[in-house]
Amino acid sequence: MTHNKIALVTGASRGLGKESALQLADRGFDVVITYLQKKQEADDTVNEIRLKGRKSFALQLDISNSSQFDSFVQELKTQLQLQMGAEKIQALVNNAGFGYNASFADTTEEAFDTMATVHLKAPYFLTQKLLSVIDNGASIVNTSSGLARFSYPGYSAYGIMKAAVESMSRYQAKELGQRGIRVNTVAPGAIETDFGGGSMRNNQDLRKAVSAQTSLGRVGLPDDVGSVVAFLCSDDSKWINAQRIEVAGGIHI
Repeated sequence: MTHNKIALVTGASRGLGKESALQLADRGFDVVITYLQKKQEADDTVNEIRLKGRKSFALQLDISNSSQFDSFVQELKTQLQLQMGAEKIQALVNNAGFGYNASFADTTEEAFDTMATVHLKAPYFLTQKLLSVIDNGASIVNTSSGLARFSYPGYSAYGIMKAAVESMSRYQAKELGQRGIRVNTVAPGAIETDFGGGSMRNNQDLRKAVSAQTSLGRVGLPDDVGSVVAFLCSDDSKWINAQRIEVAGGIHI
């Protein structure tokens, strides 16, 4: 019995994660998503994926609590077997996370630790725990940010964690290559979502400022990023490995 390829996307009840999950479904993947609190939104995403003719289910996961990871992996294995008749996933998208905006002078130690936990420790150890579920020849996509390359005041704690994610991806690619597993990083620019309180979607002055700095003359849409994530999970990108791909329309070039 042959299966569709299966992708796991963390934090996919909305925003870039949701768009990535939908685009993966369009490319023929069955999709497992995780959510933190928004169960209804997660269920809506699952239903959208199913309407595309793909299998899907959602699992609750707090990536900031690594003590949950073992039980999450067990539940994932159980539900993969029950709902998809499968034992392995062929793509992992470490997408879940949230922003933090404060000047360097005002950044608290607690906020710094939270950024480290959510953006660096979580994808590091969640991926480690999932190694028995990730198929040989699979693709892993980690999520960085344009803010790892260029610097905006107020994003130091967030930006440096994302720079660390890019380094992590290279190390993962080096060590997992013997299993044929590829690891790449997607670094979105400013995107119209509710990330960071929806400022890029709702603040016209900010949108104009960012658009003026971008060679394609606009801010990004979730669709702009989701298609790249889906591409990196697919066989179309089979020789792309250990790369950072900035999806930002040409900002600060």
